[in-house]
Amino acid sequence: MFNLSRINQFWRLPVGHYYWRQNKQGSPLMEVEDSISLRVLVLALVIMGIVATDIAAETKFSLWAIPVSIMGAIWSNRSRRNTNITVKFCIAIGMLIALGAFFGRLLGELNDTRLGLAELLIQLQVLHSFDMPRRKDLGYSIVIGLILLGVAATLSQTLAFAPVLLLFLAIALPTLVLDYRSRLGLEKLNFQKQKVKEKKWSSLLPFYFLLFTLIVGLGLAIFAVLPRFPGYQLRTFPVSSAIAVKGNFTGRSIINPGYVRQGNTKNQGSGSNGDGQSKNGKPGNIDNNFYYGFNSQINQNLRGAMKPKVVMRVRSHAEGFWRVLAFDRYTGKGWDVSRNDDVLTLKRSPWSYQIFLAPPAISGKTQQVVQTYTVVADLPNLIPALAYPKEIYFPTPVIAVDQENGLRSPVELSEGLTYTVISEVPYRDRTALGQASTKYPKQIQKHYLQIPPAIAQKVRQRTEEILANYNRERVGKSSKTLDSPYEKALYLAQYLKQNYSIPENPFDLPYLSEKEDLVEAFLFKYKGGYPDHFSTVLTMMLRSIGIPARLVAGFSPGEFNPFTGLYVVRNTDAYAMTEVYFPKYGWFAFDPIPNHPLIPPSIEDIQTFSVLRQFWQWLAGWVPSPIRGWLDYVFSTIFTWITRAIAWFFALFSQGWLGVLTGLILTTTTAFFCWLGWEQWRVWLNRQWLRKLSPMESLYQQMLQWTAQKGLGKHPTQTPLEYARVAYEHYSPGNAQVIDEICQAYVSWRYGGHTPNLQLLRQRWQELKTTTTAQNSKFKFYNSKSL
Repeated sequence: MFNLSRINQFWRLPVGHYYWRQNKQGSPLMEVEDSISLRVLVLALVIMGIVATDIAAETKFSLWAIPVSIMGAIWSNRSRRNTNITVKFCIAIGMLIALGAFFGRLLGELNDTRLGLAELLIQLQVLHSFDMPRRKDLGYSIVIGLILLGVAATLSQTLAFAPVLLLFLAIALPTLVLDYRSRLGLEKLNFQKQKVKEKKWSSLLPFYFLLFTLIVGLGLAIFAVLPRFPGYQLRTFPVSSAIAVKGNFTGRSIINPGYVRQGNTKNQGSGSNGDGQSKNGKPGNIDNNFYYGFNSQINQNLRGAMKPKVVMRVRSHAEGFWRVLAFDRYTGKGWDVSRNDDVLTLKRSPWSYQIFLAPPAISGKTQQVVQTYTVVADLPNLIPALAYPKEIYFPTPVIAVDQENGLRSPVELSEGLTYTVISEVPYRDRTALGQASTKYPKQIQKHYLQIPPAIAQKVRQRTEEILANYNRERVGKSSKTLDSPYEKALYLAQYLKQNYSIPENPFDLPYLSEKEDLVEAFLFKYKGGYPDHFSTVLTMMLRSIGIPARLVAGFSPGEFNPFTGLYVVRNTDAYAMTEVYFPKYGWFAFDPIPNHPLIPPSIEDIQTFSVLRQFWQWLAGWVPSPIRGWLDYVFSTIFTWITRAIAWFFALFSQGWLGVLTGLILTTTTAFFCWLGWEQWRVWLNRQWLRKLSPMESLYQQMLQWTAQKGLGKHPTQTPLEYARVAYEHYSPGNAQVIDEICQAYVSWRYGGHTPNLQLLRQRWQELKTTTTAQNSKFKFYNSKSL
C-alpha cells in the first residue's frame, strides 16, 4: 500500500520543507526587478521596434502586438514574484505554435524570409512579455527590440524609418542608464520627494541632450565615411510571393496601362489609346503617367510631358541604365519591334524562383552586378534590368525573352512587386572597342542597318560631312582621326549634343505632317527636337554609314538616396538612347541627349564613398573655384587609392591558398598596428586629461590607475578611505601605507579644504613605484635562473 507516513516525514525534513515553502512564495535565489521605470522604457523600446518594422515594410501586420505587449508587461510586473508555472506552460505552447506557423509561411517565402522572421520574433516577444520577472528577461526584450530595428533597417526603402531610429536612440539612453544602475544594485532616485535630487535630475538634462547629439553626430560621421561595398554576399535574394499565371503565356503581348483605350484591354500591344497615340505616327499627346516608349511600337510624333512620380526603388552596388526593351525597325515617325512574335519563354522549377538566361556570346572583361527592384507604381509587363542578365529571381512561373534581350512578364508589374536580377555587365574598354572588327554577322546587318530609302542618301551625306570636317580640323595635330566605329559614334553623339537643341515648351515643336520624316526634319528643318528624337537621329546617322545600331528604352539610374542605399526611379527618368554593336564585345550605349552624360553610368562608377562624395560636393559649392579644383584633385586621388587598395585586398582571397595566406598576414599585421596606435592614443589622451586636473587630483588618479594595473581596482561605490583599508590586505605594509597617505590627503583636500604636502607625497609615490619595479625585476631574474 501507498505509505503516506514517508511523505509526511519528507515534508518535515528541513530541506523539503524549505524548498516547498519557498517555491510557493517564489524562489529567493531569483533576483526580481522592481524598477517600474526600467520596465516602461524596455516596453517602449520593443514598441519602437515593432513600429519600425511596420513602417519599413509598409504594412500593418504586427500592430496588434503593441496592446498585447502592454497587457503582458502589466501582468508580468504584477506577478513578478510568483512562480507562474501555468503561464510558462502556456508560453511554451504558444511559442511552438508560432514556430509551426512560421515554417508554414516559409514555404511561400523561400527567397526572402526577413518579414517572416520578424513576425516570428514579434510573436515570441509578445509571449515572452507575460513572464519577465528578472532584469535578465528585460535584457532579452531590449535585444529583441534592437533586432527588430535592424530588420527594419534592411527592409526600409524610404526616410520614414529615420524618425523611429532617433526616437529609439532617445529611449535607449535612459534605458541603458537604469539597466546599469540595476546591475550595480543602486536604489533608484526618488525625484518627487527629494528636492535635491530634483535639481540633480534637471541638471542632467543638458548632459543627456549633449550625449544624444554627440551620438547622432558621430553616427552620421561614421555613416558618411563608411565604404559602400557590394551587397548580396549570399545567394538568397528578395523576391515577392509566388504569382499564379492563368492561360498560356506566349510573351508576344506588352501590357502597358498607358496604351489601353477606354479600359479595353484587348488593345494591349497595339500601340494606340484614346489620346491619339498610334503606331502610324499620327499626332497625339503623351500619357501623363506612363512612358510612351514601353510598347512594341512607339510613336514619336507626340507632344506633352509626364507628371513626376516614383515608380521603382532599386538596390544595386553599381548604377546603370535600367534597360527595358529595344527597337530595331524605324518607321519614319517612330519605332517598332519587327520580331515581336519571335520570343522565347523560360520556365522556373516549382521549388525555386531562379530562372537562368542564355549567356551572351561576347568576350572581354565583365563584372557581376546584382540588382533588386521594388515596384512602387504600376508598370507594363516589361522587366527592367541591367544589360546582359544571366539570372532572374521572379515570382511568376514563366517569363519571356525577346530578340532584343528584353525581359517580359506574364503580368503587369504591380505596386509592391519585388524581384532580383543578376547581370554580367561588360566593362567599357575604349581601346578594345576602338579596335573591334567591322565584319558584322548577317543577322546584325539584316536587322540593324535598316533605314528608309527616302532619307538614306541625305542622312549619309550629312553624317559624312560632319565626320570629314572633324578630320580636316585634326590634320597635323596629335589627336586621333575618327577611324573606328566607336570613335565615330562617340563624336556624333557629342556633335548632336552641342549643335542641336531641345524646345523649352513641350508643344513648341509642330507636329510632323503625314509625309514628313522625323530624322530629316530634325537635321535640316527644326535643328533639334525632343530628347528621344536625338537618340533616333543618332541611330539613323550611324546606320547610314554602315554601323549597326538600335534604339533602347529604359530608365536612368534615378536619384541615389545615401541613407537607404537605394536608387529612387521616377517615370520622368524613362528615355531612349542608342545602342551600337561591336563584334565579339556586344552592344554598348551612347547618349546624345543634351544635359545627359555622353556615356551612361556603368560598372566603373561605383558608390563606395557615395555619401562622403555628395557631402563634399555640397561643401565645395561654398569654396572658391581654384581651391575647390585643388581639393577635388587631392580628395579624388586619396579616394581612388583607397578604393584600389580595398579592391586589391579582397581580390587576394580569390587567388588560391597563397592569396588567402597573404590576406590573413596583412589583416593580422594591420590589426596589430591599429591596436598599437589605439593604445598610444589612449596613453596620450590620459596624459592630457591628467594635466588638466589639479595636482592633488592628478596624483590620486595616477595612484588609482597604477593599482588597477596591479589587479586592485577601486570599485565605484568605494570611498577613498575604504579603498585604503582594503589596500592593507593586498600590498606590503610599506606600499599600503603610501596608498593610505595619498587617500587621506585627497579626502582632506577634496572635502576639508586642507592644502596637501604635494612634494612629500610625490616623493613617497616615486619611491613606491621604484621599489615595486625593482622587486619585479629581481623576481623575474630568479625565475629565469631557476628555469
